[in-house]
Amino acid sequence: MFQTYLLLAGVLLALTTGLVNGQSAKKEIAVPVVFDTDMGPDYDDVGAITLLHAFADEGQARILATIASTNYPKVAQVLSVLNTYFNRPNIPIAVPKAKAVSDKDTQHWSDTITARYPHKIQSNNEVPDAVTLYRQILAKQPDHSVTIITVGFLTNLANLLNSKPDQHSKLAGKALAAQKVKQVVSMAGKFPSGREYNVFRDTLSSQVVFENWPTPILCSGFEIGEKIHSGLPLTKNTSIQNSPVKDVFTISLPKSKEDANGRMSWDQTAVLVGVKGYEPYYTVKSGRLTMNADGSNGWDDKGKGHQYLVEKMPVPDVESLINTLMQHQPMKR
Repeated sequence: MFQTYLLLAGVLLALTTGLVNGQSAKKEIAVPVVFDTDMGPDYDDVGAITLLHAFADEGQARILATIASTNYPKVAQVLSVLNTYFNRPNIPIAVPKAKAVSDKDTQHWSDTITARYPHKIQSNNEVPDAVTLYRQILAKQPDHSVTIITVGFLTNLANLLNSKPDQHSKLAGKALAAQKVKQVVSMAGKFPSGREYNVFRDTLSSQVVFENWPTPILCSGFEIGEKIHSGLPLTKNTSIQNSPVKDVFTISLPKSKEDANGRMSWDQTAVLVGVKGYEPYYTVKSGRLTMNADGSNGWDDKGKGHQYLVEKMPVPDVESLINTLMQHQPMKR
């Protein structure tokens, strides 16, 4: 059964990377991505950053920065471990230095991987403030080019909107985002209505972003990732050794009965559509996300500027693809 599964997953991976029977598809332009993550409270973020590095190794993404939306003490180290593992130790990392959510992992995998694997950054104090790095990175990019994939709290994007001109750009934050960002792809919300962790945990920032962000926002809602379970094939793959990604899922999956068949995969879906586009995996519903005072969201069909994903490809097929990408191994450089 497992061999059959891997065969199916391999076919799906070949289709998504454009490599079938040794023939290369038309060369794609790498999507410039800022990855904004609450790396810690849940561990689907680890799967998500793995997908991002896999796409980067295929030449489909260019990782401009990995930025934390949490500020627990080891979050910069965790990002450094994962970027180093995938042979990109110099990707810029930042952490919010002002008020931010400090939730960390409850399974204690961050302690394990920071103790076991190499990483250049040893402390949050060694990296810049999240908004400072955002402004520095965006100012250097072509207009309307950057995709921000945010799979955590919207703290950094709200702070960016409120930022003032500085040495990196004469533009205030909203104008800088409007000029440089192509779109935001966010694991956020529940549709058409509901209360989702990434949104309500920093409700004020969510309100600021969804009411004021100047470029299109595409949301992968709770209901999308809830049905996709990942990580189990990775933990059973004996050919993968000394992997922080495998360690995280090996440590975490047994600690919850609901994860017996794999962890729900919210953040991976945001990376998938942020790099590859939503077709052929999903269709979208257009309108505008509306915020309530308690951090829950609704949806305005007559609004503009926002979209959310709607299932198209069968869930098992998307699940197989994500599980395959999560077994991606680092490329030598």
